Amino acid sequence: MTIAIVGAGLGGLALARVLHVNGIDSVVYERESSRGARGQGGMLDIHSGQRALREAGLIDQFLEIARGEGQDMRLLEPDGTLLLQEDTPDDAPLDRPEVDRADLRNLLLDSLPDDVVRWGHAFTSADSGLLHFADGSSAAYDLLVGADGAQSRVRALLTDARPAHIGQNVVEVGIPDIDRTHPDLAAMVGRGNYWVLGNGISLGAQRNGDGRVRIGLSFYHTDEDWFATSGIPFDDPAAARARLIDLLPGWDSRFTALIAACDDTVVPRSITSLPVGLTWPSTPDVTLLGDAAHLMPPVGQGANMALLDGALLGLALAAHPDDFPSAVKEYEREMFERTSAAARMSADMQELLMSPDAARKLLAFFQPDGFRSAG
Repeated sequence: MTIAIVGAGLGGLALARVLHVNGIDSVVYERESSRGARGQGGMLDIHSGQRALREAGLIDQFLEIARGEGQDMRLLEPDGTLLLQEDTPDDAPLDRPEVDRADLRNLLLDSLPDDVVRWGHAFTSADSGLLHFADGSSAAYDLLVGADGAQSRVRALLTDARPAHIGQNVVEVGIPDIDRTHPDLAAMVGRGNYWVLGNGISLGAQRNGDGRVRIGLSFYHTDEDWFATSGIPFDDPAAARARLIDLLPGWDSRFTALIAACDDTVVPRSITSLPVGLTWPSTPDVTLLGDAAHLMPPVGQGANMALLDGALLGLALAAHPDDFPSAVKEYEREMFERTSAAARMSADMQELLMSPDAARKLLAFFQPDGFRSAG
């Protein structure tokens, strides 16, 4: 029987890999033309998702590319007050290491036979056991797995739910090769995560594996049309940086210096999520994983849940190779419970970040019994 996976993200590839390890074939259909067709984003905090990599037989290779120093944390308020500085010892366990998303995706891609991923196949619809693609081609399936992200087309086969804006808009900027170009700012940011929170705005700076510092400026309590009224001229990077600095009145000059040092990459992102606790009646030949199933605020859970979805669906299918409907039901029961808990925690974190005293509240989450030990 044919297992068709739509989407070559982390969850879809984890599923294909666990199936491959268990001697089950699958095909992954990806709309992009190749693995390098677009950038894959920044660093990921991988914690519970490590189980998926163990099930995939890739944990040793993962630990070789993971950055233990990425667990470092600095938390500050806009006036420059340092609330928390955690520096990870070199021999510390890799409980929540950071890894470049592209490196992790490449690890999964390289673990699959060459013919598993079919590039340049943009899924449009499915009916009567046939997938239809934008180029007019089609392919048969017995089980269709939607791993096609936030704007999933497969999702519509199971539920009318759609992502909704959550009152957060993010502008992504960055400083390339920061150790060479701005060593003073590199020392300030440190080796891992650097957060400044206050006044309905957050600045998150994070080192990528290629030496770039990726910076996200989040503006809370804003609507989905905010970019149109923000006065940020995205077609003029220098003017956009100047406007971003204007939107940080009273912030310490060290933080605005980070923005001034950025290159011409200025990317707006509106943040959306699916309803917490989303479920659907089980269907024997279609299911979802990752953001297609449970898109949640970006606070460190999404990639981990996607990896686990892929691995656990793969194990369920391996346990019921001649009974896909039973495998899907078993997977969905566990997935709904696990991801609902993660989505609730993510929503709670989102509410915290939007609060006036976010930095002080976040500090509590970083204590031994708080957020960092959860998940």
